[in-house]
Amino acid sequence: MEVTREDVLRCAALAHLSLREEEIEPMRLAMAKMLTHATSLDELPLDEVEPLLLGHGRPLPRREDEPRESFTQAEALANAPEQDRGYFVVPKVL
Repeated sequence: MEVTREDVLRCAALAHLSLREEEIEPMRLAMAKMLTHATSLDELPLDEVEPLLLGHGRPLPRREDEPRESFTQAEALANAPEQDRGYFVVPKVL
């Protein structure tokens, strides 16, 4: 399948990736190879294959939702790389 430079740049923009100039052509070739493989799957004879629906109709295993002992706050924070006033400190996302 033909993948253009513009296709690569558009996908990179959608994924919020910044590609250097020397990365664009190898990415274009890799994308073309993946799409060619994906389209080759259309040739598989799947007419006789039944769709798989949630484990062949068997019910999903479930357990009772019962209260039980849990960690104390000190136990939960014991291995935290960083904590402040009883809370985990994590990097700012926004």
